[in-house]
Amino acid sequence: MVVMAGTAADSLAAFPLGAPLPPGTAAFGTDGIRGRVGTLITPALALQLGYWCGQVLPGGGPIVLGSDSRSSGPMLVAALAAGLTAAGRDVCDLGLCPTPAVPGAIRQLGASGGLMVSASHNPPHDNGIKVFGACGAKLGKEQQAAIEAGLHGEADQSGFRGVGRQEPRPDLVEAYQQRLLESVAGARLDGCRIVLDLCWGSATRCGAALFRDLGAELTVLHGTPDGSRINQGCGSTHLEPLRAAVLEQGAAMGFAFDGDADRMLAVDGRGRVVDGDQVLYLWGQALMRDGALPDNRIVATVMSNLGFERAWQASGGVLERTAVGDQYVHAAMEQLGAGLGGEQSGHILSARHGMSGDGLLTALQVATLIQASGGSLADWMDSSFQPYPQKLVNVTVPDRARRTGWEGCTPLREAVQAAETAMAGSGRVLVRASGTEPLLRVMVEAAEPEAVEHWSQHLAQLADTYLNAA
Repeated sequence: MVVMAGTAADSLAAFPLGAPLPPGTAAFGTDGIRGRVGTLITPALALQLGYWCGQVLPGGGPIVLGSDSRSSGPMLVAALAAGLTAAGRDVCDLGLCPTPAVPGAIRQLGASGGLMVSASHNPPHDNGIKVFGACGAKLGKEQQAAIEAGLHGEADQSGFRGVGRQEPRPDLVEAYQQRLLESVAGARLDGCRIVLDLCWGSATRCGAALFRDLGAELTVLHGTPDGSRINQGCGSTHLEPLRAAVLEQGAAMGFAFDGDADRMLAVDGRGRVVDGDQVLYLWGQALMRDGALPDNRIVATVMSNLGFERAWQASGGVLERTAVGDQYVHAAMEQLGAGLGGEQSGHILSARHGMSGDGLLTALQVATLIQASGGSLADWMDSSFQPYPQKLVNVTVPDRARRTGWEGCTPLREAVQAAETAMAGSGRVLVRASGTEPLLRVMVEAAEPEAVEHWSQHLAQLADTYLNAA
C-alpha cells in the first residue's frame, strides 16, 4: 500500500477524474470557461476540453496555447495539451503571454485555433480557459455547443487521428511584441515619465520592455510573474497603488493591466481615472481627425456612460451599443465595418490592429497620441466629456436560475421601472447577471448623484432580499 502525504492526497481528492459536465450545464460564459480551481476548473475538465477542441476546431492546423501566471496554469496547460495531442493536434505552446498574443499567433501561423489559460481579473484561486477560432476571434455559439456536447458525454468520438506534438514557441511572443512596437508607426516616448502596474500577471512578459524600447522613463509596480498574488490589490481592478505611484513620481500618466493583459485602465498626472470610455473618446477623436474611422462609428456596450455617448454624438460621431462582452463588440464591429470599439472596463478593439482586446496595445496608443500632441493626459482629460454619475453594485446571487431569470422577480422588475420613470430620460438602470461570476450587477446612471445613490442601493437591496430568499 502506498501512503501519500495529507496535502497530496487532499489535492487528488479535490480533482475528481473522468466525470463529464452534468447534462444541461453551460460551460461557456461571456468570456470562455471560468471558475474556482478544484471545483469547476479541474484537470479532468481541461483534458476533455482540449480533446473536444481538437475534434471541433476545423482544419488540420496546429492549436496555439498560452497562459497567465496563475499557480494552477501549468497543471491546466499540461491537461489541455494532453487532450489536444490525443485528438491528433499539434500544439504551439507560447508559455506566459498576454491573451492577445494567442489570436496574433493563430493568424501568423494560419492555425486552426487557440486556447488561453487565464481567469482575467479574477482572484488567484480561480482560473479559466478562453477558446479562439481560426480567425482569431472567440468561438461562436455553434462551436461552443459542439464542444459542450462532448463535455456532456453527448457526442461520439471521431476515431483515432494519431498523436500530436507539443512544441514550445517563445518566438511567437517575440513576434507579437514586435507587432506592438510597429503599431505606433515610429512614435517615441523619450523622456516621458510613466508608471506601469503589471499586476504580477501576463503583462510582466513584455510590458516594461515595450515602453523602454520607446524611450519612456519607467516605474514598474508588481513587475514579476506571481500566480499567488495576481490581481490582489493591484492592476486594473485596484488602481490605488498606480494612482499613488503616479502622484509620488510626478509621472505624466500610468497604466494598469488585468491578469492576462487584455484590458487596461489609466490614470492621468493628477491621479484621475481614465476608463475605457475615455480611451475610446480620445482614440476615436484622433482617428476621426485623420479620416481613419469609418462612418465616425464607435461600438461600445450597454455599460458605457451616457455622458460619453452624448459627447460623441455631439462631435458628429455614431455610437452603437451591444451586450457586455468583447465577443459582442467584435461581432458588431465586423457586421458594421466599425474601426474602433470596446468596453468601459478597458477592453479596446481596433480593426487596424487585429480586432483583439489588447491592454498593452491600447496603452501604447494612448501614450504616443498624448506625447505627439505636445500636451499631457491631464490636459486632455480637462477637455474631455463629463461623465454622468454612475454606480455599479454587485449582489451575490449563488442560484444561477434566479440570477439569470431576475426579471421574473416582480418586486425587482417593478422597482426598475419606477426608477426609470422617476429619472425621466435623464438616467438609466441596467441589471444583468454576470457571465463569469455568481453576481447580479445593478448599475444606475443619472445626471443627479442623489438619484444614483438612492436607486442603486434600493435596487441592490431588493435583489438581495428576493433573489436570495430561502
